[in-house]
Amino acid sequence: METQNGADIIDVRDLVYTYPKTPQPAVKGVSFSVQRGEIFGLLGPSGAGKSTIQKVLTHQFRKLQQGAVTVLGREIQSWGANYYEKIGVGFELPNHFLRLTGAENLRFFASLYKSKTHNPLELLEMVGLGKAADVRVSDYSKGMMMRLNFVRALLHDPDLLFFDEPTSGLDPVNARIVKQIIRDQQAAGKTVVLTTHNMFDVEELCDRCGFMARGEMAALDTVESLKARYGQRKVKLTYLDHQQQLQTADFPLDGLGSNPDFQSALNGHDIQTIHSQEATLDHVFVEVTGVNLEADDGGVVQ
Repeated sequence: METQNGADIIDVRDLVYTYPKTPQPAVKGVSFSVQRGEIFGLLGPSGAGKSTIQKVLTHQFRKLQQGAVTVLGREIQSWGANYYEKIGVGFELPNHFLRLTGAENLRFFASLYKSKTHNPLELLEMVGLGKAADVRVSDYSKGMMMRLNFVRALLHDPDLLFFDEPTSGLDPVNARIVKQIIRDQQAAGKTVVLTTHNMFDVEELCDRCGFMARGEMAALDTVESLKARYGQRKVKLTYLDHQQQLQTADFPLDGLGSNPDFQSALNGHDIQTIHSQEATLDHVFVEVTGVNLEADDGGVVQ
């Protein structure tokens, strides 16, 4: 086993990458680490550099231009083909053999691994594709292809998983299934790197996340710490006044229990809702980077 005893399964230091014929680097001196057993999110709009980092970490670039990257206890450049025995990758755009069935696709890819692989039919059942196991993939919907793509990354039971927009194109039911499988992988001791611009997935799944903007790591922390740092320490109270009109009032969170105005509002009105003013990750991202992911035009991802 090549992995060292340290807590970090990935360590990136001062990474710089520039694509040919482009004046500006796609990644500009980025540093971060991923701890063993965590779900780590890389967020950012198209062109922010997150997919470039994923390509580096999945060894799609054979040489580093600048910086140092260590994965599973070894410098990324020192890994050969056996690296793919250790990692699983689910790309955003599925690439399947369309004339083969779902089961045949998984059996083919399973044959490429030296290590023991999962039963393809069990994996297909896991994501609701059991009845489509013998259907040609050319007849699959986009969502079915995404689910097939997702379980293909799990075939050889890797310790480190990379997923790029794993819930893209999925309805809420199947998205929930995929997210639960990711949680189950973590519970089994696996490490997951999630590349996405979907804030809801990150809030539900990730222990820590890094915000990429314009090729730089604009912020990196736990999800709860980021939300607490940029949220407001207030409580919003919604109540019905004596004319049965809906009203709202904000109160400082500090000293709330002894605040006479808050106590008076509680005792004197019909309370409808009480909410802390916690920031959403989308709000945090806009505050930190000045970029709104919801306004992302879906341009070419670098």
